[in-house]
Amino acid sequence: MNTVFARKPTQKPTQPPALLSDLPCPVETTLQVIGGRWKALILFHLQDDKRRFNELRRLIPSVTQRMLTAHLRELESDGVIVRKVYPVVPPHVEYSLSELGRTLSPILTAMAQWGGVYQSSIDGQKRPEVT
Repeated sequence: MNTVFARKPTQKPTQPPALLSDLPCPVETTLQVIGGRWKALILFHLQDDKRRFNELRRLIPSVTQRMLTAHLRELESDGVIVRKVYPVVPPHVEYSLSELGRTLSPILTAMAQWGGVYQSSIDGQKRPEVT
């Protein structure tokens, strides 16, 4: 039986939380915004320049069109990216980081650096010994 997991909409509290423990964990909040298989990669590729949809598809070849579209919409609704539509035929759409999205750059850079260190350590462990 297939289960469909829907993204929970961001809920804004109508009144302040009664206890500090009622506040959402900041790490959980961050992961709600940038979590997902492709979101961090999308944001990483938007750090330096605006990109068109097909550019992102080429930069992230494993992502399907449907998933890229879904993640771009979620990131836009969360205010992390900006979608700009140019009134031309055929339609020309560009994606870029918003001001809020730019604040994620140090996190994305740190993730890239850590990933490089991790890959190097794993590569060193997996090398077969020559006998």
